[in-house]
Amino acid sequence: MSGRLRIGAAVAGVVVLTAGGLAAANWATADTRTKTAPRADVKRPADPLVAKTLESELGSDSGFVGSYYDDSGELIVAVSDVSTAALVRQIGAIPRLVKYTAHQLNAVQGELNHLASNSSAGKVRSWYVDPVTGTVVVSVPKNAHDPITQRFLSRAEANGDRVTVRRVAGTIRTTADDFGLRGGVQVDKNTGYVCSLGFNARTRKGTRIFLTAGHCTAGRPSFSRNGYVLGDTYTSTFPGSDFGSVGVIEGWDQQGYVEGWGNGNVAVKGIADATIGSTLCKSGKSTGWTCGRIVARNVTVNYGNNRIVRGLFEHTACVEAGDSGGANMTGSYAQGITSGAALINGQCLEKYGQTNESYSQPIAVVLQSTKSRLILAN
Repeated sequence: MSGRLRIGAAVAGVVVLTAGGLAAANWATADTRTKTAPRADVKRPADPLVAKTLESELGSDSGFVGSYYDDSGELIVAVSDVSTAALVRQIGAIPRLVKYTAHQLNAVQGELNHLASNSSAGKVRSWYVDPVTGTVVVSVPKNAHDPITQRFLSRAEANGDRVTVRRVAGTIRTTADDFGLRGGVQVDKNTGYVCSLGFNARTRKGTRIFLTAGHCTAGRPSFSRNGYVLGDTYTSTFPGSDFGSVGVIEGWDQQGYVEGWGNGNVAVKGIADATIGSTLCKSGKSTGWTCGRIVARNVTVNYGNNRIVRGLFEHTACVEAGDSGGANMTGSYAQGITSGAALINGQCLEKYGQTNESYSQPIAVVLQSTKSRLILAN
């Protein structure tokens, strides 16, 4: 591989809950200062942790902007100065110079976050720092021309070529299911809504919980499965972030597996940090196991009515109503929990010949905030 980092195609599966309970029983600017090169022993191919390791090695004070895997599996690292580019080559990855620093781009996203939270983003769908283009990408529906949306876009476009505006299709929404109880793997709220279970976990105090989406636990409902009580909401965060936890009563067998939907039990062996270009598969009660790639991280999403959620990652696996809260994985590594998606007539975009646009809450933030750890496979 000529000393370059390459990641193989990672196959992943994911899930929710089975009839046996929480068990996964049958599924399942250039800076010219001299810098010291970091260690060159970054983990090699097929390891979803490799980009995170590289980022840690470069350090937060470097010219690192972001990283992603290209279509051939090469790890590309966006940098804003030539000295950091040299370090990236020493480590074994491929540098790509971009015009603006991470600090400059993050400042733009922060300004837009502030505007959306304190006023409104109108119909603007999402915005994030994109290492592929080296800009802040702002997505807005093609037919959105109302004054509030235009005001937000004008503020964004005032940043010049630091911003890329993309016109997109579909309507974005969270993907809890309010159409009643249906067949398939799911967890049921006492409000009549349906969501999916993400991961089983334990808090530091030993409390048994499962993790799901925060808009599923909003209002602190109780949950059941096939008519049998699972437990009550333990914590809930939405908007701002989108995750919640549900206390699990005794008698349910919590295991470190997720439903592969015909692909066998998928063991949970740890967590990973979302890297652009990585393969990702998600599981949910409505669309089962679907796969795609991560296309953006630290995305701010506008679910409407001033429900702004920050820090999500975007991917291209199909997600529809009822999939909210379901597990997202790369191989045996937990990546996140399903939050929402862009839908046309209630269906993911691929069914209309377009690329899916789905959003997930990174798992590391969830575990840190709930002071919990995942239950791993034996």
